[in-house]
Amino acid sequence: MHVAEAGEGPLVLLLHGFPEGWYSWRHQLTALAEAGYHAVAPDQRGYGRTGGPDAVEQYTLHHLAGDALGLIPALGHRQAVVVGHDWGAPVAWHTALVRPDAVRAVAGLSVPPFPRGAAPATEVFRRLPGGTHYMLWFQQVGPPEAELARDPGTTFRKLLTGRPALAPGGLPMVPEGGGFLDLFEAPADLPGWLTEDDLAIFTAEFADHGFHRPLHWYRNLDRNWELGSPWQTAVIRPPALYIAGERDLVVANPATRQAVAGLTSYVPQLRDPVWLPGCGHWTQQEKPAEVNAALLAFLADLG
Repeated sequence: MHVAEAGEGPLVLLLHGFPEGWYSWRHQLTALAEAGYHAVAPDQRGYGRTGGPDAVEQYTLHHLAGDALGLIPALGHRQAVVVGHDWGAPVAWHTALVRPDAVRAVAGLSVPPFPRGAAPATEVFRRLPGGTHYMLWFQQVGPPEAELARDPGTTFRKLLTGRPALAPGGLPMVPEGGGFLDLFEAPADLPGWLTEDDLAIFTAEFADHGFHRPLHWYRNLDRNWELGSPWQTAVIRPPALYIAGERDLVVANPATRQAVAGLTSYVPQLRDPVWLPGCGHWTQQEKPAEVNAALLAFLADLG
């Protein structure tokens, strides 16, 4: 696995989301190192300079958590604080769930630590009105990666800067006959938190391996549900933190926002959620100072 690392001290493992890589944690790597931590941001399985297998079934949460857990001793540590954003958040939550002995604490950005549902995710998505949920659209192999790879520069510009058009109920639904990128309209100018150089780095990181393997993460939603049955009533034991932007599409649905308030039954040591005003989905990039402050306060509180 390719990793970016900085600093010395207790290990903080930073897990990126889709479609990103280690570079999404550029602001946290330096801040954590300066505060006395060993900050490590890998390119996760299927991404960037790490790459990975072609088989879809090699991208379950078990595999991804296993990669994170394997990095801890490989980096010379017995435990880590595991932090994840977007898809990295479920990996972080799952790592803490299955190996609390190796996870000193856990933090998730954007995606809350929801317990295993009563039905597979794709079954739930098929019941939703208003089009095809984008995660369901990603289940098909071929068209999604072709769309995203057609013009990577435009793909990243739309995904990182575009405000998604949500269906009634705050749901990201792919329109009939359209694609995933049709949900987004990129603004004329980049926001202050993102530069043309940043976009060029993200685009270059996907030049060799593309989007095929990263999309496999979505194609294991139902397999993750099946494999998660032994932990149906288990709880996440380590101290935990949840950070989200108030404009994040992941929590745009009112029911999701309401569910976040009741998560302490599943995560007993969950701190009060940190809601970031004016922040969208790309949490640690949009509001680096606020995210850094929240993470450092959380780490300091661990003692």
